[in-house]
Amino acid sequence: MTKAEIVAEIAARTNVEKVVVQHVVESFMESVKEAMGQGENVYLRGFGSFIIKERKQKVGRNIKEKKSIVIPAHCIPAFKPANTFADEIKQKVKFTGKRK
Repeated sequence: MTKAEIVAEIAARTNVEKVVVQHVVESFMESVKEAMGQGENVYLRGFGSFIIKERKQKVGRNIKEKKSIVIPAHCIPAFKPANTFADEIKQKVKFTGKRK
């Protein structure tokens, strides 16, 4: 599902103009990015959490040059679904082995 599809779905459910919904969705995304950019996690009860994961320094391999390289420690954004949300998906979506 794309952002445009999300906007259209919310507009249809709430009878609010798409332009207004788009502004709200984009503001929400910007707020999440700003909070995470300041090192804060974002918690949405019943849905999940946007968290910052820390990755330790490690040694990787450049296969083309056949050399070891050091990958420095860094932080990455991640999403952790709430247990109720994850359980609901487990019940509704069956494993096919084809999803990417």
